[in-house]
Amino acid sequence: MKHWAGFRVDILEGARIALFSLRANRLRTVLTTMGIGIGVATLLAIVGIIQGLNTSFHRQLASFGANTLYVSKYPMIIKGDWWKYRGRKNFTLDQVQRLRSMAPFISAMSPSVSRLADVSYASEQMSTVRIQGVNHEYLGISGFDITSGRFLTEADEEVTRPVAVLGADVADRLFPGISPVGRTIRVDNRSFQVVGTLSRKGKVVNQSMDLLVIIPFKTFYSSFGKGRPFEIAMAVADAGQVRAAEDQLIGILRRIRGTTPGEPDDFNINKPEAMAQTYAQLTGALYGVAVGVGLITLLVGGIGIMNIMLVSVRERTREIGVRRALGARKRTIVVQFLMEAASVSAVGGLLGTTVGLGTAKVVSLITPLAADVQTGTILGGVFFAALVGLLFGIWPAARAANLDPVEALRYE
Repeated sequence: MKHWAGFRVDILEGARIALFSLRANRLRTVLTTMGIGIGVATLLAIVGIIQGLNTSFHRQLASFGANTLYVSKYPMIIKGDWWKYRGRKNFTLDQVQRLRSMAPFISAMSPSVSRLADVSYASEQMSTVRIQGVNHEYLGISGFDITSGRFLTEADEEVTRPVAVLGADVADRLFPGISPVGRTIRVDNRSFQVVGTLSRKGKVVNQSMDLLVIIPFKTFYSSFGKGRPFEIAMAVADAGQVRAAEDQLIGILRRIRGTTPGEPDDFNINKPEAMAQTYAQLTGALYGVAVGVGLITLLVGGIGIMNIMLVSVRERTREIGVRRALGARKRTIVVQFLMEAASVSAVGGLLGTTVGLGTAKVVSLITPLAADVQTGTILGGVFFAALVGLLFGIWPAARAANLDPVEALRYE
């Protein structure tokens, strides 16, 4: 207990002397803190932007739903030979019906096909709007809600009615301040009556999910041709059984598509988490580069601290000799110089954190990039900066403590 009390006194006294020394050499302190501050600012600015992108991406990805699966002849992310996937057989409506009857664990299922088209109403016109053909079960898969009117019905599908449900961006642009329900829009010069509007979903990978017009699947084929391949969207009844459902779907799909034993699957079961994994790989590399740049800058700042502290030891050699002659221990001298180095570094880290956070916020305001720095990252930045100061202050502190008191008193 006595030993700890003495050590606590050394820390408090060392902190007091360190702060006095920093005030006495303001210009040197400012220049020293700049190196650490730049490193922390660079690191936090990049990390803040990456964390913001990650948060935004996962929030957007969650809009797909944790229990959704998409069956297609193409994988969601194509790696390798695209022609290998292009040569696979297209799905048919008969296969969709058979799959629906053989998969009771699926709560909703819809074929889904899309293309880009021009959409207009009166004098207003929009280009490159996604026109999507689905059936009446798609609402239970997509995560959309109806904000006005209704969604598609089985009757719409059976008689190929030219009806449409509008995404939020399309509704706001074509019908500002008025209800679009009951009005007629033109999709590539074909007339469609609006029966409902969808809730806003936002963007995924910087692409709007609301720039959308949904029409019945059979209406899509009768209007735009049947040669376009489609995927099958589905929702698993129990979100906790998605992986088990996926395993069962593989066997059912192989049987429906006539895949013989030993042949590879001629389809892919795509999940939103596949996008998350690919995204994590891309941002992981960027994260590593950002951390590397920040660490190099902090290393340079640490070397600057070591250099300044060695100069400080030389300037205060006589002071060190006087303190040692009056009974100061080596431990006391070491703590004093370590506290001084850590204080300089921590101040630099705090200033760098402020600049880094400000930079990330400015970038998020003037660009589409998001910024979201977590509290742990901020505290970690300041703590790591202080740790850099401690590590690079060890040698100067040890050198000061090991000075011969007699020689130090003679130093001019």
